[in-house]
Amino acid sequence: VKQGDSNAATDQSLQNVPDSNGKHMPKRSRKLDKLAPPYLFGMDIGGSLAKVVLFEPNHKTDGIEKKQRIVTHSDLTRNLSSDSDNSDADDNFEMLTDYVLSNHYLGDTGIRDQRLEMRNQKFYGQIGTLHFIHFLASRMDECFEFAKTFRLPNLSDVVCATGGGAYKYENSCKEILGMKLRKYDELECLIKGIHYIYAHNPLSECYYWEGVTSDGSSPDARKIPYDFGDPYPYVVVNFGSGVSILAVRSPDDYYRVTGSSIGGGTFLGLCCLLTGCNTFEEALRMAETGDGTKVDKLVRDIYGGSYDKFNLPGSTVAASFGHMMHEDKRKEMSKNDLARAALVTITNNIGSIAMMTAHAEKIQRIVFVGNFLRTNDIAMKMLAHALNYWSQGTMKALFLEHEGYFGAVGALLQLSDQINTEKENQ
Repeated sequence: VKQGDSNAATDQSLQNVPDSNGKHMPKRSRKLDKLAPPYLFGMDIGGSLAKVVLFEPNHKTDGIEKKQRIVTHSDLTRNLSSDSDNSDADDNFEMLTDYVLSNHYLGDTGIRDQRLEMRNQKFYGQIGTLHFIHFLASRMDECFEFAKTFRLPNLSDVVCATGGGAYKYENSCKEILGMKLRKYDELECLIKGIHYIYAHNPLSECYYWEGVTSDGSSPDARKIPYDFGDPYPYVVVNFGSGVSILAVRSPDDYYRVTGSSIGGGTFLGLCCLLTGCNTFEEALRMAETGDGTKVDKLVRDIYGGSYDKFNLPGSTVAASFGHMMHEDKRKEMSKNDLARAALVTITNNIGSIAMMTAHAEKIQRIVFVGNFLRTNDIAMKMLAHALNYWSQGTMKALFLEHEGYFGAVGALLQLSDQINTEKENQ
């Protein structure tokens, strides 16, 4: 991306610098304001996924919209096998961007979420589209090698990111690309991202589930839009590999209350061990057809029915994986049942912690975000039922369409603010 280090002292827009082979290639000025890129991106590198939000400005020549070039993976391969020493970094970046924007699946693990793209957004004085992309964080080193092959370091010496991976992969970025990872605070980016996305997508961003059942199957459940225009105060549950829970009382008044190491990473780790699956998507597919009651011990398995004195329905889980202490029960269950029980265990745990946090903070509104909820309708419906039931209808579990991308959006906003500030200070 064509942004650079604001601390670098150079007034030249081009300078000759040697690449790793000793050849001199033109390098852009490091001044961010002189590097107002045609494409901006923010990155959030989490424990499992790296999320990227890419801003693509509208392309017009003489008032006519430029037609997007379709680039396939084969096109990229041919470009890399050509005389790349003489290739131009701008052309490489444009080709790579065209590849990203003309494909849904990117490499082995990358996905561009077309359903989430947002048009007519404004960054750095330009109108364009926000694109949302994710891939496995474990492939970050390969990502850096790929960027190096495309000579992208000749465009910039800085990559802007948030999340724990911005620290974990800092040395790799410097060693492989010769670029610095500019790190932004994870929680600040999360809150900024939530508020920006809702402000620019108010009609369809926030919703709750209606008509749900306790087990999350809920064939007749439906999404109902929710007006999040005046949200304060609210609790936000960031449900990723692990879980962080924040109280948000205003745009600038927020703090982390608690969290849990039992999150999406726990779910996938357990499923990999117990079922032999390899991906989050595979684990969810197994859970969808599984029956957790063959694995979990319920209130009715202990009391023979409901525990009315404490308002505990017979279908309430009394002991997660409680049936697995019995040999005959182990013989009856399937791998899909184990996946469903793991999903129920993780979801119930976080739902309980979220509700206790809201009570302790005297807040009625709880918003769940994070990539654990990506395509995970079962967990969302279970959370919706639990909050509605245990609050006696006074609380709703709220969800946001852009789920796990808010940190990356916040990083993009921080970058855009920094570019604008440096321009004003010239």
